[in-house]
Parts: sequence; structure tokens; C-alpha cells
Amino acid sequence: MEKHISIPNDKDTIEAGIDYQHKTRAVIIMHPHSLMGGNMDNPIVQVVQQTFADKGLTTVRFNFRGVGYSTGNFDDGIGEQDDLVAVVNFLKANGRHQIDLIGYSFGAWVLAHAVQKNMDYFQAMMISPPIAFMDFSEVTHIPGLKNIVTGSHDEFAPPHLIEKSLKYWNSEAKLHIIDAADHFYSAHLANIKKIITQWTES
Repeated sequence: MEKHISIPNDKDTIEAGIDYQHKTRAVIIMHPHSLMGGNMDNPIVQVVQQTFADKGLTTVRFNFRGVGYSTGNFDDGIGEQDDLVAVVNFLKANGRHQIDLIGYSFGAWVLAHAVQKNMDYFQAMMISPPIAFMDFSEVTHIPGLKNIVTGSHDEFAPPHLIEKSLKYWNSEAKLHIIDAADHFYSAHLANIKKIITQWTES
């Protein structure tokens, strides 16, 4: 069962939901853009969290600074990387040392940039990294990137731009293109769940 918690982050605090299950493995899920209504209650974030929880993994979804009850202010994705580091450190302090990172939209941008700083994590997955909307030019490699998901009609994360970037991000990552889906996956949440389920069972 998911618990509502606050995670220390220097002088600020991060609002999070955590489902304590696996003793050493955990998954962190990051939400879309804070200034565009993104938060940890986003339907895609929720479906990702529930799918991993159903597989017995400890899960954390959280609000970036300035969202919900997380203190602080939006920081153009820079401070949000520190938010992710704080959540990773919290999990490690609680015995979860094998951590997977999942980012959706803006959350994928934060993930891709945070891991450039030698963050200690296990595997990663990006859902609709907004390469047509935000700058990914500083992302040179994403170690452990296993899956990228986008929709064939996603104008913020168009498949052709992601395909061009795979050789820089991680040539071994698998690109899943969901037919007829746009950036919001309104009728395609089951497809995302299926991709995650297949990944966890492989």
C-alpha cells in the first residue's frame, strides 16, 4: 500500500508517495512539466507506478519542487535534478540500492540530464522524452537505458527525432512506438502497462 511521505531536500521537502515492497529494488517515477499541470497524480505516472508495484517492487512517485506540497520553486529542470538525487539518496538510506529511473515527458528530460552527473542507478526508461520541445543536446549517453516509449502521433517526442538520438543516448535501448498515440496516451495506457510488464518479465 502506498504511503504519503515527505523527503528532506536540503532546506526544502519533497512530497512523495512510496509503496514499500522489495527490500533492495526500487523504481522512481517522474512526472511531466511542472508549469503545465504535471504532478505525481498524472495518469501515466500512476499507471507506471501501479504496474511496477504489482510486480512487487518498491515504488516512489514524487512532486518536483513547487508542485503540490513539495516546497521551493520551479527551477527550469536544474533544481529538479537535485530533487531526483534526494529521492535516490533517501531510498539508498532505506536499503534500496538497485534503483530504476522512469521519466515521462519533462520527467524524462530531468532523468536524461541528471544521469550525466554519474548518478548511481541500475536501469532507466523514458516515456515521450520531449526532444522537439526541450534541449537534449547535452545528453551524450544514458547508461542502463533499456526502453523508450513514444506515440506515432507524439509531436513533442516524434519517433524520427528519437531514432536519430538513440545512437547518442544508448544504442542498445529499445524504442517502442505506440500506433496512433499522442503525447498524452489517453486511450493507450494499457499499451504502456504491457511494455513495462514485458520488461519486468524478461
